[in-house]
Amino acid sequence: MKRLILPLLLLWTASFAGAQERLVFTPQWTAQAQFAGYYVAQEMGFYKDAGIEVEIVHPTATLSAMNRISRNESNATTMQLCQAMEIIDSGTPLVNILQTSMNNAMVIASRRNMDPLSQKGARVGIWSVGFGQLAICMSVKDNLDYEWVRFANNVNLFIKGAVDATLAMSYNEYYQLVQAGYQLDSTNVYRFRDHGYNVQEDGVYVTRSYYMKHKETARKFAEASRRGWEWAAEHPEETLAIVMKYVKENRIATNEVLQRLMLADVLSLQLDRESGKREFRLRPDMVKLASDLMFECNMLDNEVTYEQLTEDQAHE
Repeated sequence: MKRLILPLLLLWTASFAGAQERLVFTPQWTAQAQFAGYYVAQEMGFYKDAGIEVEIVHPTATLSAMNRISRNESNATTMQLCQAMEIIDSGTPLVNILQTSMNNAMVIASRRNMDPLSQKGARVGIWSVGFGQLAICMSVKDNLDYEWVRFANNVNLFIKGAVDATLAMSYNEYYQLVQAGYQLDSTNVYRFRDHGYNVQEDGVYVTRSYYMKHKETARKFAEASRRGWEWAAEHPEETLAIVMKYVKENRIATNEVLQRLMLADVLSLQLDRESGKREFRLRPDMVKLASDLMFECNMLDNEVTYEQLTEDQAHE
């Protein structure tokens, strides 16, 4: 009997340990090349190699990534640095376990072939789900008095003439406008990263409470995800095929041309301007810049520091 009990006990212990290695990941938006590295890590078995079981669940129109995190339905998500700061300032501690973006992708595109900075009081489209913190700060600091018009997830307001200009991501809405036939160049596009607002965007975050209980799982997920992004950079065509698989499975209205452009742009944004390398790190100087801008524009009640965002402060 004793001979039977020990193997059963070991089997039960191994099963229990395996269950602790499961992680549910929800990117901040629907399936697209913006999240290619995570799809690659899943499809190429990098998460499995790391000893973790990862489930990728995209948000829905009624249930955002942070909603899923707050309900303990997901464990990790991607978000922009400015968003993470707002959440931390509101009382929910987060830990950045992987930084993918090294440069800011946001632009303002004008439909009147004018410099957006010359259009004081213009009606400008802004995402209803967030992402526009830096644009609001810029409008305040430069006394542009923009009238912000909320949109959900496409460029229809711009195309129909309901706004004078629109915020866009260089890897997404910008190319949607190009595909719609608009001529976009330096005369009518303002790129935030070229005008003193080069604040990092996408990183992977978990709540501080989750991190304290699952440090090793978080570390393994981050390392395998980084491996996925590095593989994606070396194999863009194979990566595009993987992205399109997720796009089709999630029934996303897009096309392969747009996703190829998005993938190339996202990968280029991962290269640090100074080193020219994919550093996969949160830069303290960019954290300071973002915090100072948002605090000055009354978007934060308190300064958010680099230490608050990283595992340096994630202690018991």
